[in-house]
Amino acid sequence: MENNMFSLMASEEYSSDRRCIWVNGPVIVGAGPSGLATAACVRDEGVPFVVVERSDCIASLWQKRTYDRLKLHLPKKFCQLPKMPFPDHYPEYPTKRQFIDYLESYASHFKIKPEFNKSVESARFDETSGLWRVRTTSAGEEMEYICRWLVVATGENAEQVVPEINGLKTEFNGEVIHACEYKSGEKFRGKRVLVVGCGNSGMEVSLDLANHNAITSMVVRSSVHVLPREIMGKSTFGISVMLMKWLPLWLVDKLILSLSWLVLGSLSNYGLKRPNIGPMELKSKTGKTPVLDIGALEKIKSGDVEIVPAIKRFSRSHVELVDGRKLDVDAVVLATGYRSNVPSWLHESEFFSKNGFPKSPFPQAWKGKSGLYAAGFTRKGLAGASADAVNIAQDIGNVWREETKRQKMRRNVGHRRCISVA
Repeated sequence: MENNMFSLMASEEYSSDRRCIWVNGPVIVGAGPSGLATAACVRDEGVPFVVVERSDCIASLWQKRTYDRLKLHLPKKFCQLPKMPFPDHYPEYPTKRQFIDYLESYASHFKIKPEFNKSVESARFDETSGLWRVRTTSAGEEMEYICRWLVVATGENAEQVVPEINGLKTEFNGEVIHACEYKSGEKFRGKRVLVVGCGNSGMEVSLDLANHNAITSMVVRSSVHVLPREIMGKSTFGISVMLMKWLPLWLVDKLILSLSWLVLGSLSNYGLKRPNIGPMELKSKTGKTPVLDIGALEKIKSGDVEIVPAIKRFSRSHVELVDGRKLDVDAVVLATGYRSNVPSWLHESEFFSKNGFPKSPFPQAWKGKSGLYAAGFTRKGLAGASADAVNIAQDIGNVWREETKRQKMRRNVGHRRCISVA
């Protein structure tokens, strides 16, 4: 390690006003569920680490960019992190607050203390030294971490996606927010609100708006799978997971869609057209998650939420749709999703693609070359992030133990030579 550090210092001139810190284990970028899970598993392997986080808290997406009524859409057994289950008294679908409390307890239990307000500006592998250089800024102060292993745990939802829509920025006079800024429908009571997007967030925001007596419309541009959250009292996702152990994916999709039709009926009359490819296969190939209904369909069927087609353009107080209709609108909620921000700071192109996701498909998406790892980019939710964390920690732990063993052997040999000379 000393030789590596010497090579690094010789490879380029250091800036005198930049603090440089050697990290004996991995640097983990991100203190969300993926980063916390990785840190806990790495600690369990006996390896030191540093977690850097751009926000001032753990799980900032959950704490600062989610609406009040949010609950986990999947049963808690599919969402718990490694080595620590949810408390027994938690409901099957924990609330936002309960999940945050669980994450804070998790960090405390495994003594994970992230370095907050550290925004990673760049990370690159130094070929001369064989080490990673991770440059961060905090309140104008630069710091550089030097490490052998780098774990990218910034997640699939690091940055909001705001689409370009004609007239939205330049002409529309109403309020425009992204779903990450939406908290409750209370402030929109009695107002005409257009929700752009029909994924789980779009559906749930529309439900919340309708519950607060907002005049709600939801844009559905393309096909979407809407499934009941439960079938005969059992989690639809859980049923799918069980069936996939024994049946091919196409048959699982066929069974799930048949059961969903029995529960929900046909949805095409309400403006919701299903994709040609099944929900589980679509999720596997594209990462697009099916909507798990928790009440929005009832509002759609009753007319409390109106389904409308794609947008042509906005004017001062209304929106023109592609079918020629015009709607008066007071506010717009963009439930248009999120994206990875990895390409903006990681200087690497072999493991990560331009869209910020690993090029290798699951289950090989967790490990790159030169000590680079990815946690939480499998498009398989918290269960996928947990699997990544376990794999990463074991991989680093194996190298750590082998090197510790070799160092101990060298010290013993040196000690014996000293005795012989004496």
